[in-house]
Amino acid sequence: MIQKDYILRMIEMLGEMIASIFGLIRKGDYTRATENLTQIYYDMLKQDAAFFRNLPETDLTDKLLQEHNYTNGHLEILAELFNAEAELSLARGDMETALIYTRKALLLFEYVDKAYKTYSHDRLAKIKTLHERVKTA
Repeated sequence: MIQKDYILRMIEMLGEMIASIFGLIRKGDYTRATENLTQIYYDMLKQDAAFFRNLPETDLTDKLLQEHNYTNGHLEILAELFNAEAELSLARGDMETALIYTRKALLLFEYVDKAYKTYSHDRLAKIKTLHERVKTA
């Protein structure tokens, strides 16, 4: 129970950090947004951002859950980070990279939604937005 509370607090903190990154993206400060994202990967998930970027979609959940002992909470954090990466790539005009991050974020959010078996309006809204982004790409 203590670990679950800790993960929930991490997710709440992450929400604030992601909001600040979206603010940097809106201002056009892509360099600082990238730096902040890179730091969050390590601070929250104890891995370099490149590690997650290089994971193929097909192995994403299995590899992280089984080989790296991540929890569903960690996957939700990673989904949020991938969603932010997608937004940053879109802002830069890199549609191909944005689509890769969008698909990974969608995969993780859907997995977490099924695994938690609890209703989350916020998560469902993100899933819907990501589905739309994939359709229009």
